[in-house]
Amino acid sequence: MTELTGAVWRTSSRSNDQGLCVEVATNVVAAYGVVGVRDSKDRCGPTLAVRPLGWTAFVTAIRADAFRR
Repeated sequence: MTELTGAVWRTSSRSNDQGLCVEVATNVVAAYGVVGVRDSKDRCGPTLAVRPLGWTAFVTAIRADAFRR
């Protein structure tokens, strides 16, 4: 899959002015079975396609601070 046609991208509420920005498209789950993730600074660049369960696990881990060093 090279393109998520019809994706509606929203910027993460955790994005900041230091270049740590991601956009997420959850409206494509029904059509493609994935959540789209991309770098908001490179909107024409690559897009990650993550299965919904994987995305949920990732967000849950972030909220639990599981990636803190």
